[in-house]
Amino acid sequence: MHHRPFQQVDVFTATAYRGNPLAVVLDGTGLSTEAMQAFTNWTNLSEATFVLPPTPEGRAAGADYRVRIFCPGRELPFAGHPTLGTCHAWLKAGGQPQAAGKVVQECGVGLVTLRQQGEQLAFAAPPLIKSGPLAEEDVVLIARGLGVARSDILHHAWCDNGPNWRGVMLRSSEQVLALKPDASVLGQLDVGVVGPTAGSGASAPRGKVGVVGSTDAEGIAFEVRAFFPGNNGLAEDPVTGSLNAALAQWLIGAGLAPAQYVASQGTCLGRAGRVYVEQDGDTIWVGGSSVTCVSGEVLL
Repeated sequence: MHHRPFQQVDVFTATAYRGNPLAVVLDGTGLSTEAMQAFTNWTNLSEATFVLPPTPEGRAAGADYRVRIFCPGRELPFAGHPTLGTCHAWLKAGGQPQAAGKVVQECGVGLVTLRQQGEQLAFAAPPLIKSGPLAEEDVVLIARGLGVARSDILHHAWCDNGPNWRGVMLRSSEQVLALKPDASVLGQLDVGVVGPTAGSGASAPRGKVGVVGSTDAEGIAFEVRAFFPGNNGLAEDPVTGSLNAALAQWLIGAGLAPAQYVASQGTCLGRAGRVYVEQDGDTIWVGGSSVTCVSGEVLL
């Protein structure tokens, strides 16, 4: 076992302890998969990451570092808040990207580009592995699990970019915030729920495509919640980069969201996550602030 540089980072917030925490081991060299998984489970956080040198192929393609991403019980090929948080920690620890203002991360889905915008970082949303509408039986099941009528789900789609998210849009952000999901019904599903804020045209009747035309007083266009199977049953993620990236690709592509908007997540957990989405050409950038809350060493 060795003392390894470590940071615990709060992601998608500029205020410490209001976002989604992430454990970052800044030198994962020599650690086995089993050791990484055991440490992740011990942290009791939604994810932990381990920074490694790029593979020869990754380095040749421009990667600045490689990261392995774990959640309790399994390794993930990609996840959004670990991508931002790891990059933030790597830069704070003195990491120097090959290109100014741009960081290239190698992970399970390949290379992910991040850009620096002042104090914020944003990652380029990776391609969807699966898209298109959900099966009707899935929609009915999700409606029952969320405790809403089937007619309250205005739109739905696969939002799979590594994590196997199923996305549904409800009528309003208020309806999203009022959800009390039934773990016995949702079972092993990863479900992302989005609802437009007051005044948004995205709550248009079924069959019509509404484009968000306004935001609330804080400039927020959508409220998002993410439910997934955790170690002790159904869990809710405070702020979810992968889901927001996939939602953005779906919603913008379908005309249900503008090319630039802000989403709120974590409200029901006492958090204040803010996810900034912007389409630039063919790329959708998903970003936010990060704060280092713990810095030191970990024995691994």
